[in-house]
Amino acid sequence: MSHEGSYFVREDEHRFRPTPLTGGAWSTAEQHISPMNGLIVHAVERFVAERGGDALAIGRISVDILGVLDLEPFDLTVEVVRPGRTIELLEATVVSGGRPAVRARVWRTTVQDTAAVAGGAAEPLPGPEGLKVWPMTGVWPGAYVASLDVRQIGAAEPGRARAWGSTAATLVDGEHVSDLARLIGLVDTANGLAVRRPPEEWLFPNVDLTIHLFRTPSGPWLGLDTTVVFGPGGLGVTATALHDAEGHFGHAHQALTIRPRRA
Repeated sequence: MSHEGSYFVREDEHRFRPTPLTGGAWSTAEQHISPMNGLIVHAVERFVAERGGDALAIGRISVDILGVLDLEPFDLTVEVVRPGRTIELLEATVVSGGRPAVRARVWRTTVQDTAAVAGGAAEPLPGPEGLKVWPMTGVWPGAYVASLDVRQIGAAEPGRARAWGSTAATLVDGEHVSDLARLIGLVDTANGLAVRRPPEEWLFPNVDLTIHLFRTPSGPWLGLDTTVVFGPGGLGVTATALHDAEGHFGHAHQALTIRPRRA
């Protein structure tokens, strides 16, 4: 059976197989971390649902990338670090090749009606309708990048870009996935969006991804308003304001390790 339209296939409760669509940009023989981030959120949501659900919402997702994820099956488990009725911390661990490859911590906090005091969000981005397709494959290899529908807003500059992204691929074959999980599965694309230096000359992979949400997003499109800063000593940061069709909903930051690519 073909699973070409999905990033992952579930093999059992905790085990998944990545499909070729997860092929990375820095190495096509490794997984791009972006779909994995979405899968982690999906696993957290299933973990909560299986307990019977509650009135908490995800407010922060912090992902540490501990090693390379090859295109082999892996295990993903979720556990409670800090239980609570109004605040809860969960940890998801991805084990690949017998070692932890990704650890993610997810804060979930109580849902309240705060509409009367809501404010401070950035101005909405111009919508994706009518924008031309921006083929990121002109800069990056890999099946994950090729699976994206990216629409650029205005002209990109080194280290600065605004765009919308979506994908026709499903996150997990045959499973319902929330809009939140699917959109979080696109966020890590930001580091390849606003390229400051050509990736064939410089390496600038991110070692983490931290997302803060002030609203749960919805819809098929993720808006990325991205700035990349390279420091003078090998450190860098990719910072992104996250949008959906309703407007600004959160922020993402990625810590970069920068070094010249050697022949």
